Amino acid sequence: MYSGFNSKSIAVLPFLNIGKDENEYFSDGITEEIINALTKIEGLKVTARTSSFFYKNKPLDARKIGNELGVETLLEGSARIIKDRVRITAQLIRTDNGFHIWSENFDRDLSDIFELQDEISLLIADKIRENFGHFELQEQLVAAPTKNIEAYKQLLKGRELRMRWNAQDVFAAIKSFDKSIALDASYADAHFERGWCIGMLASWGYWENREAGLLEANRHIDIGLELNPDSAMGHYAKGTISFWGYWNYKDAFEHLQKSLEINPNSAEVRDAVADCYSGLGKIDEALSNNAIAVRIDPLAASVHFTQGNMRYFQQDFEAAIQLFDKALEQAPDFPLALEMKAAAFIFDEQKEALKRHIAESPKLQRPKSCMAIYDLKHGESYFEVSETELELEHCTAKEYSLRAWDLYLEVCRGNHKKALAILKERVNARSGQLFAFKNDLFLDPLRDYEEYKKIEASVFHDAMLPEIKSVDKKAVSSVPFDNDELQEYVSATKWAMNSDKRFTDPELSLKQLAADIDLHPNKLSWLLNNHFGKNFNDFVNQYRIKEFQRLAITPENKNITLLGLAYDSGFNSKTVFNTFFKKETGMTPKQWVKANN
Repeated sequence: MYSGFNSKSIAVLPFLNIGKDENEYFSDGITEEIINALTKIEGLKVTARTSSFFYKNKPLDARKIGNELGVETLLEGSARIIKDRVRITAQLIRTDNGFHIWSENFDRDLSDIFELQDEISLLIADKIRENFGHFELQEQLVAAPTKNIEAYKQLLKGRELRMRWNAQDVFAAIKSFDKSIALDASYADAHFERGWCIGMLASWGYWENREAGLLEANRHIDIGLELNPDSAMGHYAKGTISFWGYWNYKDAFEHLQKSLEINPNSAEVRDAVADCYSGLGKIDEALSNNAIAVRIDPLAASVHFTQGNMRYFQQDFEAAIQLFDKALEQAPDFPLALEMKAAAFIFDEQKEALKRHIAESPKLQRPKSCMAIYDLKHGESYFEVSETELELEHCTAKEYSLRAWDLYLEVCRGNHKKALAILKERVNARSGQLFAFKNDLFLDPLRDYEEYKKIEASVFHDAMLPEIKSVDKKAVSSVPFDNDELQEYVSATKWAMNSDKRFTDPELSLKQLAADIDLHPNKLSWLLNNHFGKNFNDFVNQYRIKEFQRLAITPENKNITLLGLAYDSGFNSKTVFNTFFKKETGMTPKQWVKANN
C-alpha cells in the first residue's frame, strides 16, 4: 500500500487495443507518449510507465489503484487503427470516488498522431488543474519527433520489445530501430534507442565484440544528441553507457544530471543515478535517489531490486531478500534478482532456503556454484557438489554469467592469487557483473592485498567522485501581477461571475473564463488558487451553489425540481451537485431547502 497522496497526480493506464492484436504495440506506445508528455509539467506527479502497465488487462478498480500508486486521478482509454485513421477514447477518473471528471472521443488521420497526443495531454492537464490546484502549463507537450509514421511505428515496436528486459528481445528490438532509422535517418529517438540497446548488450557481455559494440552505441547516441541536444532520453542513454560500458563516472553523472534537469520525474534516470552511487560505494546517496524512483514508479521490479542490492551491501540480508521477492513478484524471471537472492541466502546462512530457491528457480545461471560456495564459506558439506559437477556447469553454460560466481568460488577456495588475476582482468574489461565490486561482500577477503588496492585505485580517484545536484523542481508560485494588474483581474473575474453569470454555462472551462477576461490561463489559475484560495472547479461551483440557493427560495420556482434548479445554476451532474453542496453547507440540498423555507 502506498501512502502520501499528491492531489495533483495521475497514473495513465495502458490504453486498450481495439482491433488487430498486431497493433498492441501502438496502443501501448500512445500510453507511454502521454505519460512522457505529462512528466514535463512541474508540480504534477505522474506515475511511471512500469507501474502503470502493471494494471494492463486487469479490471479497473479506481480506489484500489489510487491507493497502490498514491494518485488522485487515473486516465484510461482505448485506441483503434482503421486503415489510415486512429480512433481514441479517453476518460479521466477520480480515485477517491470513481467519478469521471472528463471524457472525450477522437477520430483523426494517423498522420496527426503527435498533434492528437499533445491535445489529449493538454486537456488532461487542464482538467487536473481545474479540479486539484495550480501549476504552470506549457503551450505544447508533444512535438512531432518524425514526419514518417512508419518510422514511428517501428520505434514503438522496438520499444515494446526492449521493455521486456531480456537479451533475445533486445536484439529483436534493434532490428525494429534499424528499420525506423532506414525510414527516417533524422529520427533522434530511434538512434537513442538503438544505441542504448547495443551499449547495454555490450556492457553485459552479450555483444560479440564488446569494444566495437560500445563504439557503435555511442555513435548512434551522439547522432541523436546532434539532432536533439535537449533530449532527456538521449542524455540518459549517454550516461548509462558511460557508466556500464566504461565506468566513466564523471561523464555518466554529467549526462544523468542533464537528463534530470530536462525531466526530473524519471524513475529510470533516478535508478541509474543510484547504480552510479552504488558503484562508487556511496550507499546512502544511492538509497536517497532510489527512494525518489520508488515514489515515481512504486510497482517497478527494477527499483525494488536496486534497493535490495543496497540493503544487501549493508548486510541487512532479511530486508534484501524481502525486496528481491518484491521485485520477483512484479517480474518472476528477473535474472539479477534471482542471482542476488541466492547470494543473500548464502551470506545469511539460510541453506534450506537456498536449496528451495535453487529448486524453484530453473533460470539461475550457476546453481552448482552457489551450492559449492555455501559449503566452502560456512565450512559445511551440506550440498556436497563435486569438482566434476562444477566443471560441467562451467563448460555447458549457455549464457554470460550476470554474477561472477567463478571468481567467488576461487575466493572461497582460498585461491586468492587466481581470484585477484580474474578480478583484475574483468575490472580492466569493465565487466557489468562487477560494477559494484567496491561493495561486493564476496571480495572482502581480497581487500588487504596490495594487488587489490591497485585494482581499486585504477578505477576510483577523487576526480571521479562528482555529486548529483538537486533538481527537484517545485511549482513556481511567485506573483505574476503587479498590484494594479492584480486588482484589475480580480475585479474582472468577479464581474464575469456576478454580472455575466458565466458559471451557468455547464461547459465553462478555465481556458474559456481566461479568454473572457483576456488573461492567460496560467495566470488565471494562479489568481484563483493563490488570491481566491480555490481551484477552478471549487471557485465556479461556489457561485452555482449560491445561485441554486437563490432560485430554491424564490416562490415562483416551487414547482421546479431541485435537480432542475441545479441544472439551471450550471451543474451538469447530480453527483457533483449533491457532493459539492454537502461539502459547502454540511447539509443535503433537500435539508437546506426545508430549513430555509
